[in-house]
Amino acid sequence: MNVGTRKRLASFALVLLASTAGAEDSGATPWQESFTTRLEALALLQTLSAELLSHDSATLTLDRWCAAHRLASPARVIAERVDSAYLAPTDEQRQLLGVNATEPIRYRRVRLICGGHVLSEADNWYVPVRLTPEMNRVLDTTDTAFGRAVQTLNFHRRTLSAKLLWSPLPQDWEMGAPLPEQRGATLTIPHEVLEHRAVLTLPDGTPFSEVVETYTGEVLAFPQPRWP
Repeated sequence: MNVGTRKRLASFALVLLASTAGAEDSGATPWQESFTTRLEALALLQTLSAELLSHDSATLTLDRWCAAHRLASPARVIAERVDSAYLAPTDEQRQLLGVNATEPIRYRRVRLICGGHVLSEADNWYVPVRLTPEMNRVLDTTDTAFGRAVQTLNFHRRTLSAKLLWSPLPQDWEMGAPLPEQRGATLTIPHEVLEHRAVLTLPDGTPFSEVVETYTGEVLAFPQPRWP
């Protein structure tokens, strides 16, 4: 996508956010298939990605997204722990986190939920010795989201990768590539739409966590925008 197209989509997204901010979550109907709907979905996903890239805490960013689109009241993201086998860190991850082959790294998989909507599924590897005992207790025994649990560390987020897993518009759409459009049909939004991989660091630059966040189609679980 060229620079001019990205700028037009960014401008479109600002207008779109204003139109969706007043949407009610009750009685939401599926989005209808059309070129405009696909353009709206793309603008919203790129806007969410930009918000995540420009803030250190994905949890707090999702809090704001949930509130702006009235997905829940109060709009507060919680982490539902997923019982799964320990996923050992790779040598590359240990190098990224600056730990040797024997230093403990804990693994935590959660679903980040707001108002019953699973907004993302996150895999998190973190170095417990770089957190406080209370933070480790909260992470081990509660459903508190990671970003909220370690918020007082005043951490920074460095993005390693960010990619759309679903593009509502096909490649070269602006050059006339055919769209999968069926008038009157419901827009099919896949389960996985966006993926971010990031490392969290202390203010002095020491890394303490790597996270892979997969955002779901539920980030668009509000009524389709209605234009005047």
